[in-house]
Amino acid sequence: MRLKYAALLASVLALAVAGLLVANRGLATDAPLADGDATGHYKEPREVGDAAAEAMAEVVRSVTAPGRRADGAGRPEALRASRPPVAAEAAPSAAVGPLFYTAQGAPAHGCTASVVHSPGQDLVVTAAHCVYMDGFRTDLAFVPGYQDGTAPYGVWVPTSIDVAPEWAENRDPDHDVAFLRVRPATGNTPLERVTGAQRVRFGSPAALPARVLGYPNAGERPVACENATESESRTQLRFACEGLPNGTSGSPFLTDVDPATGLGTLVGVLGGKDEGGDEETSYSPYFGDAIERLYRRATTR
Repeated sequence: MRLKYAALLASVLALAVAGLLVANRGLATDAPLADGDATGHYKEPREVGDAAAEAMAEVVRSVTAPGRRADGAGRPEALRASRPPVAAEAAPSAAVGPLFYTAQGAPAHGCTASVVHSPGQDLVVTAAHCVYMDGFRTDLAFVPGYQDGTAPYGVWVPTSIDVAPEWAENRDPDHDVAFLRVRPATGNTPLERVTGAQRVRFGSPAALPARVLGYPNAGERPVACENATESESRTQLRFACEGLPNGTSGSPFLTDVDPATGLGTLVGVLGGKDEGGDEETSYSPYFGDAIERLYRRATTR
């Protein structure tokens, strides 16, 4: 959990009064849910995605038509060094954005996702606890590069979602990863052509320099932190950084970030142990054979 127990309890009580329950660095409420199949696959009906896209018109405005990626978009800025590392506000990246939940009255964002390379050029990755809670959430929309109410690369809605059966059955933290195939709310340009994509790496060393970029659910701009990942266990990575709050669940763990584009190699997503960690330490499931199988399944269904 992102907060210590007392602080978390106070936050939950305050937000419950407003009708929102914020937990596990994500947004959790009485949500519209759907069953998938026994493998953990859900195919979203087109009309469900259309409804989510329509709801997003209330809260975001597009400033660049999908298919017209700005040169140099997502170029990372240097972060102020500190010990211990502390997250700081950062420039948006074209391939990272918040996940909005549209069945909240006005849509609100509560997790983070990022674009990863795939044969269909339509894949994003996040934490499983952001999209599956006793069923698949059916009110999702992804807004890459989001900042201050703008959707510079459009709004995207799922066509399918994949989680591991181990997550669907018992919330196994070693499988707290989800892949979503998405389509634009308008038009038919593949996502990757608009935003670019992170490479995804399986079986990487546990200790790597990494950058984490995510969206606090109470803010309109992302925060970032840089440190090295470490081995928490055979199946979990640890990333020490203060100031990665609720909303950063699903944020990418990126290494080998290109300074010209902000794109890198994804080796994890914020989630896993304690569904993300606390205010000092974040976690990710290790991207080994199990996560690779999930990726292959998501890209071939």
